[in-house]
Amino acid sequence: MTKKEKIKEVYKRLKILYGEQKIALNYSNPLELLIAVILSAQCTDKMVNKVTEKLFKKYKTIEDYCNCNIEEFKKDIKSIGLYNTKSKNILTTCKIIKQKYNRKVPSNMEELVELNGVGRKTANIILSTVYGINSGIAVDTHMLRLNYCLGLIKDRNDAKKGELELMKILDKKLWNKYTYLIIQHGRECCKTGRVGNNDCALKDLYEKFRG
Repeated sequence: MTKKEKIKEVYKRLKILYGEQKIALNYSNPLELLIAVILSAQCTDKMVNKVTEKLFKKYKTIEDYCNCNIEEFKKDIKSIGLYNTKSKNILTTCKIIKQKYNRKVPSNMEELVELNGVGRKTANIILSTVYGINSGIAVDTHMLRLNYCLGLIKDRNDAKKGELELMKILDKKLWNKYTYLIIQHGRECCKTGRVGNNDCALKDLYEKFRG
């Protein structure tokens, strides 16, 4: 089985198992999604949603973020890890979006990755989820470890290389959908440390079982 055939089979099985999946973060507009994704770094989606439930009621416009006191904002997101850095990144990014992009979250990779706290993963999520643009594949720890154990990527520690490898073998129209199916499977079945348990739909496809 070639890598292209295997990844197609992985997608097929997970689609049957989980159906259509989408991002687990709650948001109502592009700016809220951007902020939620920045907050989600090294933090669970569940915790982010708990914090943003109050945050998005308090800060409703980009002006609210631009005009707020950073110390107050830190208190608003203090239950999230790395809140000091994330506070600075979010408020700086909001000011840049207001001043440079006329209050609109950028719609291309080059401009997005120049924003504070935004890397390729975040940019890919924004582009695919908000603008329907598949310019790359969002790669998180679940994507790295599961695809590595499946033998689809060579390095479980390099997100950029992993993304490029997956882009070569996965149908472009499935880039966004595949990510969320793998994430769901990583959370529900193949958790950190061990993959391919007896109930795993991908058990026979794994080449490595520690990941």
